[in-house]
Amino acid sequence: MKFCGGNMTETKKEYPAKQKLILGRRAGIVGILVNVLLFGIKLAAGILSGSMAVIADAVNNITDAASSILVFLGYWFAAKPPDKEHPYGHARMESLCSLGISILVTVLGIELFTGSFGSLFSEAESVTLSGVVIGIMAVSVLIKLGLAFFYHAAGKRIDSASLRASAADSIGDVFASLAVVVGMFLTPVTGPKTDAVLGCGIAVYIFVMGVKLILEGVNTILGAPPDKELVKEIIGSLRSYNGVMGIHDLVIHNYGMDRYFASVHLEMDAEQDIMMSHDIIDNIEADFAREKNIHLVIHLDPVSYGNNQVNHLRGQIQDVVAEIAGEYSSPVSMHDFRAVFGITHTNLIFDVAVSHEMPLTDEELVQALREESLRVLGEGYHLVVTVDREYTSHRF
Repeated sequence: MKFCGGNMTETKKEYPAKQKLILGRRAGIVGILVNVLLFGIKLAAGILSGSMAVIADAVNNITDAASSILVFLGYWFAAKPPDKEHPYGHARMESLCSLGISILVTVLGIELFTGSFGSLFSEAESVTLSGVVIGIMAVSVLIKLGLAFFYHAAGKRIDSASLRASAADSIGDVFASLAVVVGMFLTPVTGPKTDAVLGCGIAVYIFVMGVKLILEGVNTILGAPPDKELVKEIIGSLRSYNGVMGIHDLVIHNYGMDRYFASVHLEMDAEQDIMMSHDIIDNIEADFAREKNIHLVIHLDPVSYGNNQVNHLRGQIQDVVAEIAGEYSSPVSMHDFRAVFGITHTNLIFDVAVSHEMPLTDEELVQALREESLRVLGEGYHLVVTVDREYTSHRF
């Protein structure tokens, strides 16, 4: 999506949230059917060959089927409209279901490792290498590869992180199945324990994948930072509106697929008629709701550039902020500058936005700003600074 002159024009095909949910459910059904099929043929191959690695690979496919079931349920629940108990909708059910299957995958990885590891210390059963078994495994690899491409295309089409993750998982399964086939050829040369070793390797792969998915799911539920491209697009669109002089304190909350709530501070000319500024803000909020499906709340910050003395002080403080940023190699920006002149001293009130890369604590940063401003401005000025670190603010 691209914003031009305050209006948003479509530059790429976008799917409505309802259609995305339908496509997501269909992708889940396809995943269920394909993975159940793969489980059946791999289990048959494992029984025919007596290979623990093949059976472990089959169990991996049944966990993938369970994952597809939860993907389907996640999209099904996510389609439910907001209600009294959940005014923000149910779109986060996708994340909850993904977390559940991640835990299941991890537990199964542990169970598979336990079984395969035990086989290392027991009498190994012979692994039968046959053209039928090899053919079954080769076909399963091709089917899984096709499923990976399907997941990737569907995930890209509806911008679904869960489907893209399923595609990556499927590619990993392809390599795991190839490893099993290679092991069947190696067993006559390297010994009967080769199958158990490969079973352990596949189990470890499943466990690591499960832990990774758990961490990603927890991160999403706790509140991962918004996508950088989305932030860049929102800021770029806000700057395209006439009258917007500055942007800061952008906060974005994601409640699932296409469920965004955001707030931002916009700096506008204090000398401009308040009704005109209010009208611009109303238009921006309406555009975002209609074109981006983002519920945006805007706070107006009036700024004045008509006072030369204030402008001079603003410039000096900006130099101080730039000096601190350069000294610690961390981006620091200033906004909402005001000067309140008194008889004994002048209060300089402003906010500074810093990233978590800044090594100084908020208190240390404010102290550094005060010491540097004293050197630049001299006596008679008192700094009242609000430090914005990502989406938290502290006043000193």
